[in-house]
Amino acid sequence: MRDLNKYKGVIPAFYACYDDQGEISPERVQALTKFHIEKGVKGVYVNGSSGECIYQSVADRKVVLENVVEAAEGKLTIIAHVACNNTRDSIELAKHAEKLGVDAIAAIPPIYFRLPEYAIAKYWNDMSDAAPETDFIIYNIPQLAGVNLTPALYEEMRKNPRVIGVKNSSMPVQDIETFASASGDDYIVFNGPDEQFLGGRIMGANGGIGGTYGAMPELFLALDELIKNKELETAKELQYAINRIISKLVSGHGNMYGMIKEVLRINEDLDLGSVREPLPALVEDDLAIAKEAAEMITETIKKYVK
Repeated sequence: MRDLNKYKGVIPAFYACYDDQGEISPERVQALTKFHIEKGVKGVYVNGSSGECIYQSVADRKVVLENVVEAAEGKLTIIAHVACNNTRDSIELAKHAEKLGVDAIAAIPPIYFRLPEYAIAKYWNDMSDAAPETDFIIYNIPQLAGVNLTPALYEEMRKNPRVIGVKNSSMPVQDIETFASASGDDYIVFNGPDEQFLGGRIMGANGGIGGTYGAMPELFLALDELIKNKELETAKELQYAINRIISKLVSGHGNMYGMIKEVLRINEDLDLGSVREPLPALVEDDLAIAKEAAEMITETIKKYVK
């Protein structure tokens, strides 16, 4: 019987950490890892969208994961996103992740070319075969990948005994129910869109992986607790408050992850650098927006975190 409890809860998507020259900073990766431990989250999702993996090399992604594992010291569930846009590099990252002892690997489908479902299944299974002792999580984010995880493809992937579920970042909450009802209690479904953490959990998600969790982990931990305690009216209030913060984070000229990094610098004294081009960095006018978002987070924590 596999242990799914280690995946149930709040799992922030890990941010890319750069030095002042824009290269991966091992020191800042370790500082962010320790920050997550201190906040009490369940685990981290490394080298995904929030980690800017599309714009990083295989070597970069190895350095990030190595430093997360080192700093975590076994205190976090670690999910490593290993997908690249070719199978060879994905297999290399899968082998590397298993060697480091991560809990699970995950992957989006290959992007750009519209591949048939049997080719997508082979792509995922090939990297899973390269890490035979490690759980595998499908990452469904059709609005960015251009490929939707269909019930038929999910059924095919469940023939792989290492597949434990789906990180579902499609916008329809009904998709959570589709995957949860298809696979039952032997699999896990993670809510992806942060703005519908409450809705996704009610529809059957067992936990969440999200790109804004790291900016305000206290709020998502509080929301998770409210849902567990069935305090749904208060949970709805908090979800609305979180959504207002997210709207503020995406309202600047610069990319949201650059805004989040500035918020963490203000609220937590964490310096994670900027973002990697072609993601747009913050401009001067964005600093006031980041300060507003930081204050919104602080005030919401005062109101909802006991």
